[in-house]
Amino acid sequence: MRAPLLLFATLLGQGCLEAGEPSLVDEGYRQMYNLQFPAAHRSFQEWEKSNPADPLGPVSDAAAYLFSEFDRLRVLESEFFVGKDSFGPPRKVTPDAGVRESFEQALQQGQQLADRKLAHSPQDYDAMFANVLRIGLRADYEALIEKRFGASLNDIKAGRVLAQQLVAANPAYYDAYMAIGVENYLLSQKTAPVRWLLRINGAQTNKEEGIRNLRMTAEKGRYLLPFARLLLAVSALRDGDREQAATILRELAREFPGNRLYAEELSKLTPHEKGAF
Repeated sequence: MRAPLLLFATLLGQGCLEAGEPSLVDEGYRQMYNLQFPAAHRSFQEWEKSNPADPLGPVSDAAAYLFSEFDRLRVLESEFFVGKDSFGPPRKVTPDAGVRESFEQALQQGQQLADRKLAHSPQDYDAMFANVLRIGLRADYEALIEKRFGASLNDIKAGRVLAQQLVAANPAYYDAYMAIGVENYLLSQKTAPVRWLLRINGAQTNKEEGIRNLRMTAEKGRYLLPFARLLLAVSALRDGDREQAATILRELAREFPGNRLYAEELSKLTPHEKGAF
């Protein structure tokens, strides 16, 4: 399994902050999606200073470290936008040791804070989601950078189980649907024998279920909404719907003009629009 759960997949959403109240965390994610990683780290770390018991800060900071490596190594391009019927072959990359250390430290801090909250309140939705995100980020690093696909698959399944528990208890945590959607969609792209083996080992491989959950985050999510939309663009492209893929990428390129991934992939689909969005 070489594709991320994120991410890819995502953050303390509607539980502790109202949708109309942008915070340093919101700003940090916008900066991250615009590839402004030093600024994103400053936003997340400033949030940590004023909210020292909140796992959202360090886990978000870990996300910024991960996405900075994705950008430096051009991981998302090589994994998502190559070939038509399957995700690209393994491509060896050389991770930055310092970034990896900072990434792991942020994840560990987030786990400690989340577990501390859950020890006092097992139904703390924010802490539950922080753990979903933490596990997903580690799965992304294992799969896309370290190429440890077995370890990544185990974490993807664990994160999906936690996400299912969270959305069952609180359906309004729209970012959490990402973990369910990514596993189902990305694993559905494997060959039939591989899918059978994955299901035997507890994985979920339902494409329709994956798309449905990705759309939940893409339409109503907060922090992971742009990443969910990117994966829907990938899905449309692999299904031959270039127009839908271009529509999604066009919207992302307009909203995040600093992100070359959106612009570059859009220009490949609509070369006549290059520089016009």
